[in-house]
Amino acid sequence: MDEILNVFSVEAREQLVAMESGLMQLEQGDRDPETINAVFRAAHTIKGGAGVVEIHTVEKFTHVLENVLDRLRNGEIEVSGEMISALLLGCDHIGILLDLVARGQMEADEDTARAGEGISEQLKPFLGERKAEAGKLAETESGVQRQDSSAAVNDCWHISVRFGRNVLKNGMDPLAFLRYLLNLGEIAHMATLTDALPVADEMDPELCYLGFEISFRSHASKEAIERVFDFCRDDCDLHILPPNSKVEEFLGLIEALPEETMRLGEILVKSGALTREELETGLQRQQTNKVGADDTAPLPPLGNILIQQNSVQPEIVEAAAAKQKTVSEKKAAEASLIRIHADKLDQLIDLVGELVIAGASANLLARKSGEGTLMEATSVLTRLVESIRDSALALRMVQIGETFNRFHRVARDVSKELNKDIELVINGAETELDKSVVEKIGDPLMHLVRNAMDHGIESAAARAAAGKPVKGRVELNAFHDSGSIVIEVVDDGGGLNKDRIQAKAIEKGVIQAGETLSDQEVVNLIFEPGFSTVEKVTNLSGRGVGMDVVRKNITALRGTVDVKTEPGAGSRFTIRLPLTLAIIDGFLTGVGKASYVIPLDMVIECIELANTSADRDYINLRGEVLPFVRLRELFEVSGERPARENVVVVQYAGQKAGIVVDQLLGEFQTVIKPLGTLFRNMRGIGGSTILGSGEVALILDVQALVSRCATTEEHQARSAHGTRLLESHGA
Repeated sequence: MDEILNVFSVEAREQLVAMESGLMQLEQGDRDPETINAVFRAAHTIKGGAGVVEIHTVEKFTHVLENVLDRLRNGEIEVSGEMISALLLGCDHIGILLDLVARGQMEADEDTARAGEGISEQLKPFLGERKAEAGKLAETESGVQRQDSSAAVNDCWHISVRFGRNVLKNGMDPLAFLRYLLNLGEIAHMATLTDALPVADEMDPELCYLGFEISFRSHASKEAIERVFDFCRDDCDLHILPPNSKVEEFLGLIEALPEETMRLGEILVKSGALTREELETGLQRQQTNKVGADDTAPLPPLGNILIQQNSVQPEIVEAAAAKQKTVSEKKAAEASLIRIHADKLDQLIDLVGELVIAGASANLLARKSGEGTLMEATSVLTRLVESIRDSALALRMVQIGETFNRFHRVARDVSKELNKDIELVINGAETELDKSVVEKIGDPLMHLVRNAMDHGIESAAARAAAGKPVKGRVELNAFHDSGSIVIEVVDDGGGLNKDRIQAKAIEKGVIQAGETLSDQEVVNLIFEPGFSTVEKVTNLSGRGVGMDVVRKNITALRGTVDVKTEPGAGSRFTIRLPLTLAIIDGFLTGVGKASYVIPLDMVIECIELANTSADRDYINLRGEVLPFVRLRELFEVSGERPARENVVVVQYAGQKAGIVVDQLLGEFQTVIKPLGTLFRNMRGIGGSTILGSGEVALILDVQALVSRCATTEEHQARSAHGTRLLESHGA
């Protein structure tokens, strides 16, 4: 049952996302009937699934939303802002109910139930008076409602369903599906078939032997009725005939079903689907046709028959066939998708990582042996391992658009709360990133987007006075750069007030009065814990938490966050993250007896370090000043410097720097192992890996090293500038 609830919860949340997205489209002016139908189907699927797994709180509440959407779909009401707001609140409430289910709480607590009642009250004006269903319903002992079966019901759908033997073992209740049918209409007649029941001694109480013949009065479509049985569709035999079907169609149904012909015929007569005369005449004609027919003659396709009878034009038949093929291909593509638990993917990545290490060890032993055939075999093995690695990592890559799209709702709600007109623009939603990174970046992005709307975007009056468009603009951009993914949150607001930031920092004791800071250092003060320049605490900001959490969470992902701002023009927050946290291509280097790995995507070139003085930390790279850092000095590696040193030129966030090493050992598949708690705060080290020899190599944090070089260069520039000023003053 836990597994069934988990599947329902996952699918229900997917439907909630689709429902919310559709509602947002409707609010923005989309009136495509398919959009409305998609929202209705999402609510209908959630309610149906909840009914099947007997989560009645979700089923009952979603039924209210479905009724409103049904009226909207039928053109009885128009889209309005109040209705969309109430429906979105309903989506939030369903999410809360699903959270309770995930915690094992099947019934809503008092506060949650009261909140649901409040939302239902908001939706009441859009429900109107629902038309009473024709006929008086009576409750049977099984809990399924039906009418007196003596009346003719040719206007009904006819449903034949035979549940599979294992439906009970799979946690499904056949009666729950029949109850759920009542949400679409009424059961006018129902016959329970027990022909498949074995004798008592042979009966297995865990198996299902039931079948049902149902006359169902409803205005729903065939697809909607079929969706009622979605959860057991692979474990039942289902036939649905539309109202006023021809006698031949009912006779075909009788022939297809396993029960005795006359028994099924009597059921159809009692239900009013056929008269006794129609049944007898049809069966007699059917028997005659069987006797005179040539069973080996192939039947012509329906399209050809219609064309020969001049019932339809050939072009229409061809178009219908093409559409049918497209639909079939689409269904086949959907059927090829399977769900895999995230833990299984994580286990696969771990095993691939161990395979990479084992492959490196085998390759090393082969080279030491000097055996040509063995080296060739390990070379093939290495290529295969690389392919397996790439395929395994690709399984965890997801488009970041799924995370971005939920901010449309955030922008809408924040705009209304702040009474601002804000447009959210998304670029690069198709950019792929490791699933584990996507899951952890959601909260930091939420802080940045909300802060951009609250702090960054000015009020309509202030924007108009500044000659800017009244509608503010917030952009979410994503793109790949140098083996990293870059996510930008850009606003066209007033920018950060550096004077206010500095004054607040002095007031809080973050910096000392009179301390000289560069503009960038002042801006970076917003990432200090508890720092906020907002005077009034609101639902969105001013509580002293947010930006420090952003930096902490991003740093935990081996990423960085930077901010650029321009007074009156807005701010740009830039997040850089690694594409994956598991396995990367690395460039192996050596310093003394120690080994260091540099992420290969950040390596531009390697050059030999010319003779330079020990106190110089830059070189001339084709007319460009390239600052560098010596790993031997940085990590205090013992021993003398070799006569020949090498510089690995790396680039991060558009900045170049050099890393001086003793040896260049070539490319190396790197399985990233996290550092222990004791070493997490070491600057310049981003992780560790295991070499084929079994030794540990440290993975360099290129971002930290590039920043160190840039800071050193800036300080030297300041010092040189100060020296020139002193000399000028002295002169």
